[in-house]
Amino acid sequence: MKGLSTSLQFLGAFLMIAGLLISCGNQKSNQQKNNTKKEVTAKDILGNPDYTAISFGGYRQQSRDQQPTVEQLKEDMQILSAMNIKLLRTYNVNLPHATNVLKAIRELKKEDPNFEMYVMLGAWIDCENAWTPNPNHDFENVPFNEKEIKKAIELANEYKDIVKIIAVGNEAMVKWAASYFVQPWVILKYVNQLQAAKKAGQLPADLWITSSDNFASWGGGGGEYHVEDLAKLIKAVDFVSLHTYPMHDTHYNPDFWGTMESENDLSDKAKIEKAMTRSLGYAKNQYTNTVNYIRNIDPDVPIHIGETGWASASNGFYGPEGSKATDEYKEGLYYKMIREWTDKEKISCFYFEAFNEPWKDAQNQGGSENHFGLFDVNGKAKYAIWDLVDKGLFKELTRGGNPIVKTFDGNEEALLKTVALPPVKQHIHQ
Repeated sequence: MKGLSTSLQFLGAFLMIAGLLISCGNQKSNQQKNNTKKEVTAKDILGNPDYTAISFGGYRQQSRDQQPTVEQLKEDMQILSAMNIKLLRTYNVNLPHATNVLKAIRELKKEDPNFEMYVMLGAWIDCENAWTPNPNHDFENVPFNEKEIKKAIELANEYKDIVKIIAVGNEAMVKWAASYFVQPWVILKYVNQLQAAKKAGQLPADLWITSSDNFASWGGGGGEYHVEDLAKLIKAVDFVSLHTYPMHDTHYNPDFWGTMESENDLSDKAKIEKAMTRSLGYAKNQYTNTVNYIRNIDPDVPIHIGETGWASASNGFYGPEGSKATDEYKEGLYYKMIREWTDKEKISCFYFEAFNEPWKDAQNQGGSENHFGLFDVNGKAKYAIWDLVDKGLFKELTRGGNPIVKTFDGNEEALLKTVALPPVKQHIHQ
């Protein structure tokens, strides 16, 4: 009996060891599976609410001569990642900023294999004699434009795991961009060049190509935009990236903007919410009208929002002496409304923008262009994302040594004292 007992003990120990080895093997196999992540493409990202998009410029000074460092950009990437933002849009690939953003993301991925961030690179496109008193909109600045496209190709190949989209031009076709706009044939030329490079194996086959432009330029505006080259461009891009800015039209086309006389009995907050709901409706209409035009040309091309935003301050057309549109409260309402709508409809929205950029209107720091960020230049979170601070998402994160805290010290009453009511109007376009 003693021998049988010893044999049973040996058999039990053997089975236990075998079980442990099998378990360890399964764990290792599962770890290997987990570590082998599926390659994410633009097709997977765009229209996917799990990949929140934003427009990003990391400039902290009043001139782009002072480029942000890789370390500063890593700070910004970590802040945005904490917000679950996974897709950035950049501009001007030949400035160090674009390359340094990619370097920052690569370093963060090496430090943390779970860090996830992708980029839509923007190649700037100019007409001949752009930014001079005599721009020639019928010709392009060939040396400059070719240099931008060449650099975009280089970066897309060097950072294949990060660069998922190239955008040819930024508001480069809209006719109010009087300093630099080009005709659609210029954008088409470079889009076709990039698509040919993909087919020739000189770019990743799953890289998506677009142009990021005002809704009017994509056919949602007047008939002057409805030209044959635009139709060819719509068929050539992998998706359409359109811009819509109701905030600007509170001055330029304010049919939707204001407080209706019938709303006089509402609270001030309710009046503002009604005005902002109409502003969202205005953006939706611009998107829908543009989609309707595009669908007549290409029924299948995806259509996303390359830019939309709302400034938190202005000492010009949109501020207290103008349309009374800009403050942190209205910005916050617009941000939440546009995100809710685009997420529901599975429209990618590169919200403009992540951080204030003081160089945008360097000579007038009160200008609206400097105040579109969800964060100010020192890293303070504006009203739109106070709730994220409350959730502790930015704990231990800093920008320039500053902790991420709320503007107005989180005092909503103090914030509301800075908010002007939209002007009362008898007739508002619904």
